[in-house]
Amino acid sequence: MSDPGLAVQLQDVAAGMLTPFEESNTDEIRYAELASTAEWLYEEGIRLYLACANISEYHSLTHNERIETARVVCEALPDDATVLAGAGGSTKSAIELARAHQDNGADGIMVMPPDHIFKHERGVIEYYHRLADAVDIGIVPYVRGFDATVRLLEGITAHENVVGVKWAISDIELFSECVAATDDDVVWVCGMAEPPAPAYYYEGADGFSAGVTNFEPRLGLALFDALEAGDDELARELRDLSFSFMNLRGERGAENVYDGANSVPALKRGLEAAGQYGGPVREPIAELTDADRRRAGEYYEEIQDGLQRLEIV
Repeated sequence: MSDPGLAVQLQDVAAGMLTPFEESNTDEIRYAELASTAEWLYEEGIRLYLACANISEYHSLTHNERIETARVVCEALPDDATVLAGAGGSTKSAIELARAHQDNGADGIMVMPPDHIFKHERGVIEYYHRLADAVDIGIVPYVRGFDATVRLLEGITAHENVVGVKWAISDIELFSECVAATDDDVVWVCGMAEPPAPAYYYEGADGFSAGVTNFEPRLGLALFDALEAGDDELARELRDLSFSFMNLRGERGAENVYDGANSVPALKRGLEAAGQYGGPVREPIAELTDADRRRAGEYYEEIQDGLQRLEIV
């Protein structure tokens, strides 16, 4: 059903498209800035994109905004770029959104984690399979935020239109078991950005999603090339360059009990440091504190110094 070339294109570093809201009114999206960032990332060498994704503030977007943000990214990029567009929610809503993405030029669908308290493994498998039946482009389940088992992943990936899996559960032993138990044609993407990318690569990941790479493409592209070339020393050095910023991303911020609250606003600050438009975040996300904004700027400069030292140009 799906284009077999998608499996090859997934074996790369995937940049996520942050949604640029208007400074004075976060109800408005600056679509021209979204297209500009996509074009800039392409010029910097990125070829795999996640549109309407988790870090796009998917859950804060309306149905129509999800369609439009993915459409803008697809139209901004040349034909040799690959766009995975996010779809989720109820089965009917997810199918409607996935079909809209397909009509607007997406190369594949990244299926957001099913958000339901009373899940059953059989029901989760059926959910993914119904979406896979509904479109003619490949789907990539985003496995995060719910318990996974080898049996579950075997069932999900048994469908011919499930081309890959974006794995974002911090359990490398389970990941290895799932990779070993499923078909060799399934592409596994480490969905936890640069710090764990080398470890997951050696356990069977074919690519990884961006963290720092969303605003400094040279780092992720060089890391992927180092992994592919078996240059472990360079891969470790590049991974280490990402730690300070990614640790900031993982923090809760001030007066907050929720993990990872800094994630999206920190990335937007990184984009601004790189000369692109980041913009504010929408609730229920909150802005960085002034101190964390300063730290993000300092860590950006550390990354620049490190890339220069490593002669990554």
